[in-house]
Amino acid sequence: MDSKELIPQVGQTGKAIVEELNLFTEQQLNTIPFEGSWTGGQVAEHLLKSGGVTEVIFGRTSPTNRAVDEKVSTLKIFLDFSIKMQSPDFIIPSNDFHPKQPLIDQLRTTWTRLDEAVKTLDLTATCVDFEMPMLGLLTRLEWISFYVFHTQRHLHQLKNILSCVK
Repeated sequence: MDSKELIPQVGQTGKAIVEELNLFTEQQLNTIPFEGSWTGGQVAEHLLKSGGVTEVIFGRTSPTNRAVDEKVSTLKIFLDFSIKMQSPDFIIPSNDFHPKQPLIDQLRTTWTRLDEAVKTLDLTATCVDFEMPMLGLLTRLEWISFYVFHTQRHLHQLKNILSCVK
């Protein structure tokens, strides 16, 4: 995946997540759909917490001495909806009430920053402020790809949650 492919993906995914969250009422957003599941609001909070990758993307970098998209195929595992994944503790959402509009506004801000990044930054640079668990340092292109795939995974989850709480 290169920046030409990534630009529309960022735009479409950011728009889709906001549109999906707008389909929930505030009560539905805070309703547990089935045992063992997060609420829609918790999914949105999780996406916001993992959206901290924007700080990494805009952070310190170094030149990359490997294929800049080398880890993108590995990151596509997030699009395999048949497997259950365990979230790292630092991005697990709270059990608090999740007001709808602030979540949507903050996610819009995250996606605006990603859109800016994909259009203006050198995506070939390696981000050095944070390592992806088990994968190590990622390029900007890989971090943005991760957030797109990760959000698409949770978009799928939100559709399922909404169908259960309607």
